Amino acid sequence: MVWQPEETVIVLGQSNQADTAVNTDISEADGVMIFKRPTGGQTVILTPRTIVISVRLLSEKLDNPQVYFKRINKLIIMALANLGVSDLNEKGISDITIGEKKILGSSIYRKRNMVFYHAVLNISETPEFIGRYLKHPSKEPDYRIGRKHEDFVTSIHLSGYPIEADKILEELRRILGENL
Repeated sequence: MVWQPEETVIVLGQSNQADTAVNTDISEADGVMIFKRPTGGQTVILTPRTIVISVRLLSEKLDNPQVYFKRINKLIIMALANLGVSDLNEKGISDITIGEKKILGSSIYRKRNMVFYHAVLNISETPEFIGRYLKHPSKEPDYRIGRKHEDFVTSIHLSGYPIEADKILEELRRILGENL
C-alpha cells in the first residue's frame, strides 16, 4: 500500500515517549495528534507532503530484517531513479538518502510468518517543519553525526527534483507491484 496522508500526525516508535521525542507543547497547540506504533525506529511525522509505503510479506521462514530492508529499499530506489532522481543511497540501518541527507526512514514489524515493512518518503516537507515538532532522536545512525533535522533531512523537491507526488505514487506502486 502506497499512500499520502491527508493530515499531519506524529507517530512514536515503540521505544519512544512523547515527552522526550516530541515538542508536545507545540504539537498540542497546533492540534497535531500523536500515535504510537508497535515497531522500532524513531518518531516520524506524516504530512500531506510525504508518502507512506507499507509492505506485508508472508514467509515460512523469516530472514534477518536487513534482508527485507535491502530488498524493498532497492525497489524504492529503482522507482525514484526511473523518475530521474540521482545520488540515491542506503545509509544507516534502513534509510534512503540523496547524497548525505535523509529522504526516507523505515521500520519492520515481524510476527510468526509475516513481515510488515513501512516507510515515510519525504516528497516536499521542509526540515524546519519536521524540526518544529520532533526533538533530536535518542538514537541516530552513524552518518547523522549529531546534525539537526534542518541539516540532516531533505526532500525530493528540495534536492532539485520537482516531481509531482502522483507520479511518485504511480511509479512506486508499479515497481513494488511488479517485484513483490
